[in-house]
Amino acid sequence: MSYRIAIDIGGTFTDGVIENVKTGEVRLAKRLTTQSDPGQALADVVDDLLSATNAANGKGKPAALVSEVVHGSTLVTNALIERKGVKTALIATEGTGDIIDIGREVRYDLYDLDIQMPKPLVERGERFELNERVATDGRILVAPSQEDIDGVVEKVRQSGAQSVAVAFLHACVNPDNEIRVGEALRKALPNVAVSLSSRVAREIREYERTTTATANAFVQPIVAKYLNELSARLRQAGIDAPLRIMVSSGGSTSAGNAAEVPITTLESGPAGGVLSAANAGRAAGFDDVLAFDMGGTTAKICTVIGGAPSVVHSFEAARVKRFKKGSGLPLLIASIDLIEIGAGGGSIARISDLGLLTVGPDSASADPGPACYGRGGQGATVTDADLTLGYLNPDFFLGGRMSLDASAAEAALQRLGDRLSLAAREVATGIFNVVNEAMAGAARVHIAEKAQDPRRFTMVATGGAGPVHAVEIARKLRVPRVLFPIAAGTGSCLGFLAAPIRVDRSLSKPTRLEAVDWVETDTAVSALKRDAEKELNETLTGPAEVTWQLLVEMRYVGQGANLTVSFPLRKLDATFAPDLEAEFRKSYEINYGGVLPSGTLELVTWRIVGATRQGVKHFAWPHGTAEATITPKAKREIFCTDKGEMASVSVYDRYALAGGARLKGPLILEESESTVVVPIAADVEVLSDLSVLVRLGA
Repeated sequence: MSYRIAIDIGGTFTDGVIENVKTGEVRLAKRLTTQSDPGQALADVVDDLLSATNAANGKGKPAALVSEVVHGSTLVTNALIERKGVKTALIATEGTGDIIDIGREVRYDLYDLDIQMPKPLVERGERFELNERVATDGRILVAPSQEDIDGVVEKVRQSGAQSVAVAFLHACVNPDNEIRVGEALRKALPNVAVSLSSRVAREIREYERTTTATANAFVQPIVAKYLNELSARLRQAGIDAPLRIMVSSGGSTSAGNAAEVPITTLESGPAGGVLSAANAGRAAGFDDVLAFDMGGTTAKICTVIGGAPSVVHSFEAARVKRFKKGSGLPLLIASIDLIEIGAGGGSIARISDLGLLTVGPDSASADPGPACYGRGGQGATVTDADLTLGYLNPDFFLGGRMSLDASAAEAALQRLGDRLSLAAREVATGIFNVVNEAMAGAARVHIAEKAQDPRRFTMVATGGAGPVHAVEIARKLRVPRVLFPIAAGTGSCLGFLAAPIRVDRSLSKPTRLEAVDWVETDTAVSALKRDAEKELNETLTGPAEVTWQLLVEMRYVGQGANLTVSFPLRKLDATFAPDLEAEFRKSYEINYGGVLPSGTLELVTWRIVGATRQGVKHFAWPHGTAEATITPKAKREIFCTDKGEMASVSVYDRYALAGGARLKGPLILEESESTVVVPIAADVEVLSDLSVLVRLGA
């Protein structure tokens, strides 16, 4: 017998799941995130999981039987947003040290006269330039002299930097100069972390590549320290097992690889939520799903087509204006293609300068939290509104481990209501509607950008707040079905357990299709695969089937936007050219409605993806069906959105419902980690895996 543990540290809650590898049975734990020391909440959750497993099997704490721990957190995200990394230096090609200031010279808000641009992570005094130069075709025009290298290393030493990024022009084509400088830095300054742009993001676009390298360097020491402390805490708990870290692409890697390139873990938590939704959808027979994950701080929405989420290779972090495109740091990392908006259970409601009710993006987080938490929070939040509308049971929050103060929630809402001449319940209804419309609006844009019809999808709701709001959002989008996996409140952790081990490698080499040297290209791509295989072998703990995929970014010559086409990895020769052209034109027509009959094609970036093959992950739940019933455990008044008024509805214990049970909404299904709210007349069915399917009709 062995166990796997997954831990997700979010902005409000820290979630944990322990899985019996042989039986698939899982047990769950959830604690408020300790903002001052996130590792403390993690340690508490691990202890809860081990204690619960011990209580179930009576054989002592199973720490020694844990075979693997998978972890995701917001550590990198928070460090970038709050600028709480380490003092970082940058070594750049002579004349390019200010590239992280200059950027793209594009205003993200044309009419903002006081616009703030994202501040570089490296101060001007810590940017050092080196006389070296590589041509666009990879030829070394100027090799740095040893004297110059020693000089720049000494400057880094004197600066007191704890980490250094090395980013040279065209290093993505030929990294030799970067590698030489990196070796010199590691030899002379063994306690200084080194990030080479050719290792972190071997792609064209100097500004984005340099920003990615500096961001990686900025967080590298704190992530390495955090992972060391985490490993120590696990050992204190008696767990001596490999630690895997979730990455933004929807896979996982070893702790060592994550410590070397921590920027890849930026969106680890949201990636887990999407994987959980995709897995739940496939288990229920739905390959095309709209993953909706709403936690305490943000909501995430992602289209999953054919059972797999799409992955993009650029991401914007630490935006000056939250959720304003162009106001953040552009990063060249592989990330699941999702949108994120400031709409979570802790999102605070306010009255705008125009006298209108707005919600978010700022959040009450775990401390002080919503007013109803009774921890000093004064602002009215989405959770306060949900409680006042009857959607939450104040005595059964977190399965009864935490009680909610309904009077505090009502008082916070009434403070807003006094300014709007509205009663507390009317304000709560307004908050509920505003936040739902904000999420539905963001989803509409995301779906339209994918050239998809929302009516083809099944929404899968995860996160603690997701099941409360999903039905109403689905109605607004005209999505016909909503699937509620059991334990949705720990969805990211379940996604971690379903995640493959994955490695991404890339190489930019812009070349017109008719001019490709296929022998040279095949050699370069084979080298990428060997590098990826090395990382995979360092992460794998046993035999595994690995699938390899080749992705090629292409465009018409003269255009700036690329499209990615994918193939199973194959030997590259001239016979590949017609396949590339056909696939590109097909993708171009889907995205833009037509093709250029005589357009010349350019290949920009080659990518290799290696991932362990993952089938549908089935979990078993310790809730027996011997006493299954469809008898309500209570009645409660909730706001029914189709009637526009409060009405008494049945409240069911979700754990008492067996597969095959059929119910009629409006109703409430209560479980420890979340609450399923069906505020309208709808058909509700419990599936064999205890997921709940709500059919909304056309």
